[in-house]
Amino acid sequence: MQKNGEIERLVSYFSRLPGMGGRSALRLVIHLLRYKETVLHPILTSLQNVYENLKICEICGNIDTRMPCNICSDNKRDSSTICVVADISDLWTIERAGFYNGMYHVLGNKLSAIEGVTPDDININGLYDRILNNKIDEVIIALSADLDGQTTLFFVKDRIVELGVKITTLSHGVPIGSDLEYLDNSTILAAFSQRHPV
Repeated sequence: MQKNGEIERLVSYFSRLPGMGGRSALRLVIHLLRYKETVLHPILTSLQNVYENLKICEICGNIDTRMPCNICSDNKRDSSTICVVADISDLWTIERAGFYNGMYHVLGNKLSAIEGVTPDDININGLYDRILNNKIDEVIIALSADLDGQTTLFFVKDRIVELGVKITTLSHGVPIGSDLEYLDNSTILAAFSQRHPV
């Protein structure tokens, strides 16, 4: 069978996405092409808009199409609490659960000797400055319960403890070795409600 280079390239691009294998990518592309006007066109328009307007929030590190992001510019949120996460996907996972109403700080990574991620590679200085220059009562360190997450947790704690802010972490209801983005809402809610001082 003769293959179409452009369509094969599209399948190849989709297959590189997280959780998307070759077969899933092929099914997705066929679906998009079959419903070109009702599905593909709106997706293309939305992707183009996001591509042209995407910004990284200078305050928290979230991604949005506005600056500051919707979370940082929301006056109804509790500005005295900052939840520290490793990645944007963790922030969105907690937001999707719908019970936390404070602010966030995205480190951008977790410390890792194996992957060569050092303190210079995470946004710890931004967190320090936010605590120093704002009325922050509590910092919740919401990192995964794996080795890199726990190493990063203690590094963050040691860096900000001198500022006198209450430092808590998630309950161990978060399974060891798991990532926040894969947890269900009730597990995240239980972990938040049972958080404890570091």
